[in-house]
Amino acid sequence: MNAFFYLTTAAIWGSTWLAIQFQLGEVPVAWSIAYRFGLAALCLLLFCVVTKRSLLFTWQQHLMIMMQAFFLFGMNYYVFYLGSEMLVSGLVGMVYGGLVIMNIINGRLFFGRPVNITVSLGALLGIMGLYLIFNSQLGGFDFTDADTKGFLLCVLGTFLASIGNLLSARNQSRGLPVLQSNAFGMGYGALFIAVFALFSGQAPAWDMSLLYVSSLLYLTLLGTIVAFGCYLTLLGRIGPEKAAYVNVVSPIVALLLSTFFEDFSWTLATFIGLLIVLLGNVLVLRRPAGQKRDEKTAVGAASRP
Repeated sequence: MNAFFYLTTAAIWGSTWLAIQFQLGEVPVAWSIAYRFGLAALCLLLFCVVTKRSLLFTWQQHLMIMMQAFFLFGMNYYVFYLGSEMLVSGLVGMVYGGLVIMNIINGRLFFGRPVNITVSLGALLGIMGLYLIFNSQLGGFDFTDADTKGFLLCVLGTFLASIGNLLSARNQSRGLPVLQSNAFGMGYGALFIAVFALFSGQAPAWDMSLLYVSSLLYLTLLGTIVAFGCYLTLLGRIGPEKAAYVNVVSPIVALLLSTFFEDFSWTLATFIGLLIVLLGNVLVLRRPAGQKRDEKTAVGAASRP
């Protein structure tokens, strides 16, 4: 089941890189994000009501969900969107792929999580692979004010997302269900962004074009509801350090789509980078031998009368 969550998240988030391009235009970025998460929250709340899932949380639990929402469904998206408008897509993909490294470092610094050397090595290989794949695009980065500002904004957005990842892992460890937490969290995230937009002088706007509406629906239903549901469930199961490698793999999916829709040309460096990313993926998701033995022992014990 973990493989399903992993592959589904990578496939969907890899495709959202194209869909997001249709969100940039007449509607301010903040409002597009607010619409996306607000609509997702309404859909999830309706689903919870129809399926009779409990939506009762204490105020302390709501506070925990709000904290996760601010970092994972709110300001991280706004900051990252702003930065990505100033950078080439290859560098944007590399920076967000660094989420796996940030989860390891931030998990240790702020949450006392142990550092797994094999996972850390796999994460570094993943970043190296992305560098080789997108190296041809990185030559345009010249440390101008716009490039530097865009890079720093993307790094900040990735850092905020990392804190959100770790908060989600902590919330799940304390018994908060993913589906209901996402329903409220996405609503809180939309509210945070909407309030920020109003106070920063960004008036609400809407785009009736088919491209904008269809991309918004795709990002809401698949990119937000389905992908975040799979990703955060995976995060709770295998940990934020391993789950975050999805963000190294998803740019590869975007690359494959770009091959068909944007005439991306593959080179030897691209293939080598892809192989390195896959090797990093194997290291990150590999289960320790001791854990495998423990699982076999547990299964054998359970099967005995």
